[in-house]
Amino acid sequence: MPPTMTSALRRPPRLSATLLTAALLVGGLTSAPTASAATAATTAVRVNQVGYLPDGPKRATVVTTATEALGWQLRNASGTLVASGSTVPRGADIPSGQSVQVADFSSYRAAGTGYVLTVDGSASAPFDIRQDLYDTLRSDAMAFFHHQRSGIAIDASLVGSAYARPAGHLGVAPNKGDVSVPCQTAVCDYTQDVRGGWYDAGDHGKYVVNGGISVWLLVNSFERARRAGKEAALGDSTLRVPERGNGIPDVLDEARWELDFLMRMQVPDGKPHAGMAFHKIHDAAWTGMPTRPEQDPQPRELHRPSTAATLNLAATAAQCARVFRPYDSAYADRCLSAARRAWSAARTNPAIHAPDSDSTGGGAYGDTRVTDEFYWAAAELYAATGESAYRDAVTSSSWHTSADAFSPYGFGWADTAALGRLVLATVPNGLPAADTARIRTSVTAAADGYLSRMAAQGYAVPVPADGYFWGSNGAVANDAVVMAVAGELTGDPRYRAGALETMDYLLGRNALGLSYVTGHGETSSQNQHHRFWAHQLDASLPHPPAGSLAGGPNSALQDPVAEQRLRGCAPAACYIDHIDSYSTNEVAVNWNAPLAWLAAYAAERTSAGGEPPTASCAVTYAVSNVWSTGFTANVTVKNTGPTAVDGWQLAWTYPAGQRVTSSWNATVTQSGTTVSARNTDWNRTIAPGATVSFGVQGTHTGSTPAPAAFTLNAGVCA
Repeated sequence: MPPTMTSALRRPPRLSATLLTAALLVGGLTSAPTASAATAATTAVRVNQVGYLPDGPKRATVVTTATEALGWQLRNASGTLVASGSTVPRGADIPSGQSVQVADFSSYRAAGTGYVLTVDGSASAPFDIRQDLYDTLRSDAMAFFHHQRSGIAIDASLVGSAYARPAGHLGVAPNKGDVSVPCQTAVCDYTQDVRGGWYDAGDHGKYVVNGGISVWLLVNSFERARRAGKEAALGDSTLRVPERGNGIPDVLDEARWELDFLMRMQVPDGKPHAGMAFHKIHDAAWTGMPTRPEQDPQPRELHRPSTAATLNLAATAAQCARVFRPYDSAYADRCLSAARRAWSAARTNPAIHAPDSDSTGGGAYGDTRVTDEFYWAAAELYAATGESAYRDAVTSSSWHTSADAFSPYGFGWADTAALGRLVLATVPNGLPAADTARIRTSVTAAADGYLSRMAAQGYAVPVPADGYFWGSNGAVANDAVVMAVAGELTGDPRYRAGALETMDYLLGRNALGLSYVTGHGETSSQNQHHRFWAHQLDASLPHPPAGSLAGGPNSALQDPVAEQRLRGCAPAACYIDHIDSYSTNEVAVNWNAPLAWLAAYAAERTSAGGEPPTASCAVTYAVSNVWSTGFTANVTVKNTGPTAVDGWQLAWTYPAGQRVTSSWNATVTQSGTTVSARNTDWNRTIAPGATVSFGVQGTHTGSTPAPAAFTLNAGVCA
């Protein structure tokens, strides 16, 4: 956590209309930082640089001032044309400050490597289409947490020699260590063993509220995979952790390293505020750049307990009790005991807040509204125990029925009511059926909001135009978690498509044409803010390891490098790959946690044969008239999904070279054999169960067979 940040904003300030207008004026490729920052886009065609799943959406964004549709061509590694079509003009995209069009090649599903998409003379970075696309990212994103471990040697056999290091902060000189840490003056008169856990970000601090949401997401990732019957991919001996082979799923082993630390942060019995959790522990002053963890000479300090930290402990320890029980019942009992003590202590001390002013040597993580943490903790304790006291705490909370549990900016360490909703929506409990249905509807409603926002933007990003604040990439990934859960609850493939398109944004389909994940993509972040992964400052130190997510665009420009190098940037382009730009380029456990969650989800095979999910549309194509060189056909599209389609594009490929010459009730374009039909203003909405129809007239050279497949807004139709 960088030195100038006092706290992450609960609600980011909205960008003024003047700033948004200025962002648009920046526009196009010129909105990127200078090439020396290694963030300038090299092509106008922005794709997921890792690639696409065969059965998933496949869209690219093209930066162009053209107002008419452009032809696109997809070629394989040998240069053979395998698909073609026309882009859809989108015009001005406010967050990026660019004028864009979108190319949709979702109907092409053949696996391969080295594909290139070309539009108007510009070629994309090469990418793959394959089922195992995200297997490596799943492993790398999870390995980030092992790299960040405090109090244990990081072994070369697991991470490679460049990243191996001795244990940090165990009291071996020059470390003062975390095995006997005193409190700040007037906080306590004893020392505490708080070894272990994860370093929070690019510094050496450890924070309960940020660790809490991060470990919750890792454990929740395993829970969701287990519900889907896919937990084997996160099981024993699947990840790079030293505990592999112990009979416990590796993702839970990694989570336990942090959970043990969180429980060590609990105030002992017999001491003032017993049962509460110290808010954080870090150096007395900001650690210099660069500094390896085992070489940090500063004294460490415990900071006063807080209600927010205590409720994070209650929630995560209760989750631990539930999920770990099949593997280690004694540990589950220990977790539940800590959770109960923390809950009782928070009820006794409901308003001990961490001050925003406590920002010397570490981030403040101030939070003066903790009703949402109470709701989250109560939900987890109720899910773990079924006890009426916790159920009553859930149902009496204002968050239980609030429309704001899922904010427009997603959830985060200071906004945790959504986590309570996700628990109650997915874990069997004793709530009335009407309550459960309402909670599940709130999840899908939030996901629908994210999908609507994505549909309205040229880069399909789930955050609003003013959502590019500190750690925006973490918010983007958190929104994808909500969409994925909505898909689990409903079976609607739109939500999975939305979650996958969010991954596209993080991996290169964005305003800068840059993958924000180190080591994944043709052009990726390399100089994230970190005190050990600091090659930009010291050539003897490594770059960040593969799978590390940069914080992302931050329109507030909250560090000197950003202020100097990014002035006038469009909100979605306010990022620079420089180690000293901590407000745009730091790493953090609470950003990598949703990335790891999402990578594990995306890596799952949807079926043994890689077939697309259940269609939410059905198409009837009927040739109504044929003559020597021409034909007419009527096309009917039915919405078989549970929600309205607002704006549609139907795509198909003609098998015998037919050419469309005119159309009615739709705007139809053709490039090669690929045809795209877009709605008119009056038929843009298709209600659930409703249909729209349009017609085409065209030419043929001997036969007019019907197309074999159709896609509606990237979803494959029946």
